[in-house]
This record gives sequence, structure tokens and C-alpha cells, in this order.
Amino acid sequence: MTDAQEAAAKTTLRTTGGGPPDSPSAAVPLLEPREGIPEVTADSTALAEVIAAFAAGSGPVAVDAERASGYRYGQRAYLVQLRRAGAGTALVDPVGCPDLSELGAAIADAEWVLHAATQDLPCLRDIGMVPERLFDTELAGRLAGFARVGLGAMVENVLGYALEKGHSAVDWSTRPLPEPWLRYAALDVELLVDLRDALEAELAEQGKLEWARQEFAAIAAAPPAAPRKDPWRRTSGMHKVRKRRQMAVVRELWEARDRVAQRRDISPGKVLGDGAIVEAALALPTTPRALAALPGFGQRMSRRQLEQWHAAVERARALPETELPQPGQPLNGPPPPRAWADKDPAAAARLAAARSAVSAIAERLNLPQENLITPDTVRRLCWEPPANATPESVASVLGGYGARPWQIELVTPALTKALLATAA
Repeated sequence: MTDAQEAAAKTTLRTTGGGPPDSPSAAVPLLEPREGIPEVTADSTALAEVIAAFAAGSGPVAVDAERASGYRYGQRAYLVQLRRAGAGTALVDPVGCPDLSELGAAIADAEWVLHAATQDLPCLRDIGMVPERLFDTELAGRLAGFARVGLGAMVENVLGYALEKGHSAVDWSTRPLPEPWLRYAALDVELLVDLRDALEAELAEQGKLEWARQEFAAIAAAPPAAPRKDPWRRTSGMHKVRKRRQMAVVRELWEARDRVAQRRDISPGKVLGDGAIVEAALALPTTPRALAALPGFGQRMSRRQLEQWHAAVERARALPETELPQPGQPLNGPPPPRAWADKDPAAAARLAAARSAVSAIAERLNLPQENLITPDTVRRLCWEPPANATPESVASVLGGYGARPWQIELVTPALTKALLATAA
């Protein structure tokens, strides 16, 4: 790090400010790569050199990944960026090097530093990279009370440097990757470890470092997410679809689109928009021509494509009543809070008191309510409270829902009081 960067890293953290402007001001220098932009590692020989360099490095490892969301099917990584003291920066192409388990093993004993770790960990896991320990700079910023926790805002507020913008949503499956994109990718890990060090000091000063460590450990230990049940129900605009036959059309079109998108390795939204699926479900067109008249189907769509989508509609129309989807998803937990007043007024009163208590604690500690305790955990506790609300029984329920020890310690007294007050 240069003298100027070291001085910037020691500046006072502006945790309660509104964050940086949308574009760097003249007073905020634009971050430059310290060693230039490295060559992309895209074959086994070059990968072996990277593995050796990072195994010989020291300290935490900054890790980032770029996906092609909105362009390709799925959430695979198309570029992995790493930086470590003694090893410098590496840009690794997972297309040319699809198995990075040896690289992951070489840095397994190190702490991995990521920004918004839960976004990158699934695609890193798919290529063999799984951290044993991590530090999430976005989550650290939330716990420290930052108003804006994007990487650019954090680097500017904490370290006094502006990151280049404009390439976060590009198609990272493009080959070869343009030089400006590689520069952007390298800079994403340039100061990540410096940001980690500054945030650790700030969390320690606020008395929140142990909270953060528990959160990071929970993220690292979390198993892969289970496949979502009935993903077609998340189609945008689904709230307009009321009848079961119409729901069947959404399901058939969604599944047909997904098969095409997977086969072509393209984002499902580029195959057929959610809006078009909902329009077809509402209209129930009886011919390809009628389907072509609906928004989302007529523009530059071939006859073969129209027939493909119309066949899906016909499959839904032909289903017997017994095979039509049921309205809504089977609930795993309490109903939506808006229904509580009618279904269980006492539970609604408990929830209102609990939310107020959590809000007061979060405000006093200067951190988001959802990081203090998840809203789902509070809802579950209030919908089915322990028969005898004591600090011990409430703490047990919270722990069963995955709350960390620091969260249980902070909220248990207030939640117990809320449950007892509404019971009285």
C-alpha cells in the first residue's frame, strides 16, 4: 500500500453518513491497480503457478466472483478474482479452469475476505472453492451502522478511494474479456483486505466484533440452499393469476421456458418474459394466432416458437381438475402478518409488541433490525410462543430457529417481556 493509501485507511470511519455521491468527486482519488492488471489464468499450467503463489502468500485472501446474471442460464462463475499479500492479484477463468478445488485447498487455512459473501459462495462452491473461515465486509458494514454498504461506498467512506463503476452488470461470459472489465474486476479485490482490517477495528471499538465473528462463522458453516419448491410460483406478476387453470398455464409455460433456457444456456427472461407468461395465463388463447396477439409474443417470434408456447398452453388446458395446482404454496410456518388480525388477534398483538421491542434495540445499537434478529424468527416466535414465556424458554425457541448467541442475549429479555405483556 502506498503512503497515501495508508493515510486514507487510518481516517475516521463515517458510519452514520449518507455515503459517497454517485460519481467520484474531485477530492476522492480514483483507485489504481498497484501492480497493473494481471493476465487471465485460463489453463492448467498458469493455474499451477497461481496455486503455488497463493499457497506461499500470507494473511487473509480477498476473493470475488463475477457471474453473467441476466445473460446465461444459472449462476455459475465466469471470473474469479483473488489477492493475497506476497502473491498479488490473480484473475482466474473458470471456463478454462473449471475445477479450482486445488486452489481452494491451497488457501484453506486462510481467512477469506468477501463482500456480500452469500452472493458468491454458491458459485464458488460449484467450482470447488469453499472457505473454512471468512470475513464479509458488507455484513461488517451493516453491523457497524453504515448507511450504504455497497463495495464502492464502503471503500470511499472507509479508505478514501473511489472504485471504477459501470461493469458490474455486463455479460461476464464474453470471451475474450475486454481490458476495462478486467481492470474493474482486479480493483474489486485491490483494497478488500485493507477494508477488512479497518472494519475489524471499528467493530472492536463499538463492541460488536464478537457479533460479527459469530455471523461469519454461521455463513461459512451454512449448507447449500435446498432447491426451491414450485419455483414457477415466483413468476413476476403472479398475483394477477387467480384461477387454478390459469396457474397451470403459468406452470407449463415456465417449465417449457426453463428447458429451452437450460438447453441454450441463456437467461430464461431472454427466452420469454414473465409478463408474457402471465398474459397468456390470463387470456387462455385457443390458437397460436391468438397467442401472437398478446404482449410479449408477437414481436419477431417465429411460427415454430409460437407453436411451442401454444402447446404448453394446450397442455394446461387439457389437465384434469385433480392435477391443477392449488392456490398459494403450502405454508411452512405462520401465515402472512396481514392475516393475523383476523386469524389470531392475540398473535397479532404479540407481533406488534415484539416488533416494537426489536426496533428499539436496533435503533439503540445502530444496526438494521434484520441483522439483530430475522423477521421470520420473530414471526414464528409470536405465532407459536412457548406455553410458559420465560427467558429460558424464549431463548430456546430463538436458538432452534438459528439465532446466534449474541442475538439471543440481546433480544430475549425484550421479547419475553413483549410476550408476557400481551398475554396479560
